[in-house]
Amino acid sequence: MTEVRRIVCLGECMLELSRNPGGGDGWRMGFGGDTLNTAVHLARSGHRVSYMTALGSCPFSENLRRAWESEGIDCSLVVTHPTRRPGIYAISTNDEGERSFTYWRDSSAARAMFEISEIEEAIAKAETADLFYFSLISMAILPPQGRRDLILLAKAVREKGGLVAFDSNYRPVLWESRYAAQYWRDQAIALANIGLPTFDDEAELCSARDEGEVAAHWRGLGCEEVIVKLGARGCLLPDGNSCPVPKTVSPVDTSGAGDAFNAGYLAARIGGGSVLTSALAGHALAGWCVMHPGAIPQFHQSAPYGRNEPNPPVAVPQ
Repeated sequence: MTEVRRIVCLGECMLELSRNPGGGDGWRMGFGGDTLNTAVHLARSGHRVSYMTALGSCPFSENLRRAWESEGIDCSLVVTHPTRRPGIYAISTNDEGERSFTYWRDSSAARAMFEISEIEEAIAKAETADLFYFSLISMAILPPQGRRDLILLAKAVREKGGLVAFDSNYRPVLWESRYAAQYWRDQAIALANIGLPTFDDEAELCSARDEGEVAAHWRGLGCEEVIVKLGARGCLLPDGNSCPVPKTVSPVDTSGAGDAFNAGYLAARIGGGSVLTSALAGHALAGWCVMHPGAIPQFHQSAPYGRNEPNPPVAVPQ
């Protein structure tokens, strides 16, 4: 596999509101977003990671930047929208422990990232990434021209010799139609070296009957290495064999499991691991993640990152 020195992840991170653990009427604020979750885990694994998105000029935006930098993520590709702010989501839990989400993101800064003048410089830097990672959610939040710009960015990364990894996180509420989601997903698949779909998403999006059908569709569009995530059943490897979850756990919070798997897999794979050992690394990180609250659990020595401390910030080369 191509030597990977710098990773760029693109998407949206939102402010997260969740009930205080002690109960009562209070709320606590955190942050989360699928590609940002993966970026944090990759940085904790020792890789040089930049996050590409748009924030506002408000104190909350500055807090997000500082939080990401404290995790070792370079924020030089974060552009600033003059009037928009970060999106927000709130997590509610019913008496049975089922979680539901309420979103305020329609006018978030990230949705307009490709409309900001600063983005041209960020694009030029991102094009030289050794690995570029994004998801279908990254595309869903953008207007049509923004989606085209994102596809052009992924294409430029490939043309300059970089790798592209893509996760087809499908959230119907973010899309104007299922057809639009299918169209843009297929545009992204055609540019991806590494595909990380989840079977449940693919079944909902295109009525896939089994994981083999999903893998065949992705390979048919040109994606060379497809790992189909199967939740508690493990994953399907590119050679057609299954990789079960090595250890069954009783999860506390599954919200960031897929993002953690992606990070564990990519971190191991670009570090020289085989597909199988990388899938096992993905399972290990996802398994640790679901045993702790939050999509991005606090760093702990017990986490299977393969290092002892978060990665220090690294600036993107000029």
